[in-house]
Amino acid sequence: MKADWVAASVRARSMAHRRVGAGASRVAAAQPTLERALSSLQESSYAERLRGAPGLAAAERALQETVLWQLRVLAGWLPASGTALARAAAGAFEIENVMALAHQLAGGAKAPEPYHLGALATAWPRLGSAGSVEELATILRATAWGDVGGAGPGALRDALDVVWLRRLAAVAPPARPWCGAVCALTAARMLTVDGVRPPAPVLHLLRPVLGSSWEAAASLAEFTSALQPSLRTVLVGIASPKDLWRAEARICAVVEKDGFHLLRASMPGPDVVLGAIAVLSTDAWRVRAALTAAAAGAGSSEVLDEAG
Repeated sequence: MKADWVAASVRARSMAHRRVGAGASRVAAAQPTLERALSSLQESSYAERLRGAPGLAAAERALQETVLWQLRVLAGWLPASGTALARAAAGAFEIENVMALAHQLAGGAKAPEPYHLGALATAWPRLGSAGSVEELATILRATAWGDVGGAGPGALRDALDVVWLRRLAAVAPPARPWCGAVCALTAARMLTVDGVRPPAPVLHLLRPVLGSSWEAAASLAEFTSALQPSLRTVLVGIASPKDLWRAEARICAVVEKDGFHLLRASMPGPDVVLGAIAVLSTDAWRVRAALTAAAAGAGSSEVLDEAG
């Protein structure tokens, strides 16, 4: 037992226990309107930030704000040795800040208020000072994010996502399969949906995880066959690029399942905290899918059905 992790592990398990869960997410998805779905969540941990959300985009932002708040609370309970784990996990929110700024600098909509990361930031708010896409790439290169290229917002996000996942896997070994799965899905999408060969910085980041034999694949089947056996499971049963969303849903379900296992089976320590982060993050993903279905009046969510 790691005595300095006991309080953090107790807090992590308690926070994970307050998740909405798969069942309640399905109930929300079945509501005829977004307003009714939001009402079904009024006793949840998301309620305070969801209250008064004027639409789906605002509700999605509220869900993410809640997860970040949960992460910052957990970070406050961690011993000094847990700082790297919390900061790595928070990288997902720093990516959102960077991407919003990148879109603005490229002539898109004004970036919303950035996520407030506090001590969990890797390079924000320094990155927020960039005045052009080129300057943003230059600043990124001088930070822990490294050389992620400057080929446009799409390639930038892919590169940042891979850096983030590799960093999380480096500080939290149980996250390594998640990293491999998402990297495989990212490469598959770029090759078969976007129809492009990943730019050099993205290839450089993917190769340590996926190898290089997949790079010449001309179809999804060829791509899957080129992966190492442990990574092929991500795409089992996916025959068409348009169905890659199913793989994404399955990955989220696996992360959630692994998170539950870490919460139950681990002694107090970083694995328990990682488990809570996984469960809380995928719970927000489930609720977001449910709200999307309710806003569309779909009556159910294919995404939640695929995740099980």
